[in-house]
Amino acid sequence: MSVDRSQLQVLIRDLHEVPPAIRKEFRPLLKKAAEPTLARMKANASWSSRIPGAITMRAANTTAGVRFRVNAGRAPHARPYENQGDPGTFRAPLWGDREHWFPHRARPFFYRAVEATADRVRDDIADGLMDIAARHGF
Repeated sequence: MSVDRSQLQVLIRDLHEVPPAIRKEFRPLLKKAAEPTLARMKANASWSSRIPGAITMRAANTTAGVRFRVNAGRAPHARPYENQGDPGTFRAPLWGDREHWFPHRARPFFYRAVEATADRVRDDIADGLMDIAARHGF
């Protein structure tokens, strides 16, 4: 999946010039705007008993954004089933039998959630930024 990050990079650069009070309000806005993506990821992975509980989201510390993570310790099968967001199959041993590898059907859940909610998240962030800017006299 290819994402054009040029506008996001401009926003990140510009946010370093914004007063700290505004930046402080922006972080919760990002988390709230990204909640539908987190919910969609968990719903997409509902076929698994472990993956939904292993997906977490948190605001990035140094950049304007959020990070989604799947804890590989809690759901080691998540990455192979994600298959880099592509449908189809992947090969893996069954029940640890490394002598025999079998095809398994991929079940992408991560990238598809990002793609499905990107427009809504972008709009929510833009609306929230306008509200924050208006409250601070911009």
